[in-house]
Amino acid sequence: MGLKATIAEDITRSLRAKDERRLVTLRMLSSAIHNREIDKRGKGEGGDATEEDILGVLRSEVKKCRDAIAEFEKGGRPDLVEKEKQELSILETYLPAELDDAAIGAIVKSVVAEFGSVGAKDFGRVMGEVMKRLKGRASGDRVSRAVAAALG
Repeated sequence: MGLKATIAEDITRSLRAKDERRLVTLRMLSSAIHNREIDKRGKGEGGDATEEDILGVLRSEVKKCRDAIAEFEKGGRPDLVEKEKQELSILETYLPAELDDAAIGAIVKSVVAEFGSVGAKDFGRVMGEVMKRLKGRASGDRVSRAVAAALG
């Protein structure tokens, strides 16, 4: 079963269980996926969102939650921080497990070795290649720290 079908099923389950927070979060996610499909049609890329498109939407929504948590903490809004943390935990259940720091470091080292002599000026090039190889299995900020340490 695809991710989109799983999300649709979970919306139905949340509705039956009267789990309002989960229902609202999943409806928001479903809407974002639908918007991505509309965007693809507008660009002539076809109709339905692929699994990779859905994972991209999920990563984007997770990043929005993390950013909102940071901003609400700065603003002294613990009520909104808690709401965003609940949404974040719901969304993260649909993402594949992230790699640990050692695995990220190993990939960074292999990319740096392939590129030969690299320095701080090559940060973007190394970062781009590592992100391509990881295919969303690690957040950009963690990868960025690993690349900066390797190029250090």
